[in-house]
Amino acid sequence: MKMPTLRNGFLKQAMAALVIIAGLLSATISTSASAEQMVAHGDYMIHYNAFNSSFIQPDVAASYGIQRGKTKGLINISVLQKQADGSTKPVTAIVSGDVTNLISQKQTMSFQKIEETGALYYIGDFGFTDDQVLRFNLQVQPDPNQPAYTISFEQRFYID
Repeated sequence: MKMPTLRNGFLKQAMAALVIIAGLLSATISTSASAEQMVAHGDYMIHYNAFNSSFIQPDVAASYGIQRGKTKGLINISVLQKQADGSTKPVTAIVSGDVTNLISQKQTMSFQKIEETGALYYIGDFGFTDDQVLRFNLQVQPDPNQPAYTISFEQRFYID
């Protein structure tokens, strides 16, 4: 039985999506500091995690235009809305934020929206030095008619 080749654009995109999801999941699992973090606000659940960009495979990062580096971190944010039947569905949001080190040097992050079948998330990047604690301040606004939710947390990063 002949296997389909990855020359087909759809198959290439599907494989890239699966690989980036696997990369994000492995980054979450492989670093205890990146354990799943979630906040709930009304009908919305906001999941977030920050990790070293080197956890993403080079070809996957390239397919999404994500720059990798030993001193470059990524933050992944997804917003799910609770449905009447108890299920959840991914929803769009306005996402912004900054990251500050312990001597108050601030980086403003810009977020890239990534849409896949059944998934929607936002990826932001930031720089860090070895053994550095960073403070994240995020604003996530799933409903443009309501104020944004603020999420703040600290995390230590190491060069791999």
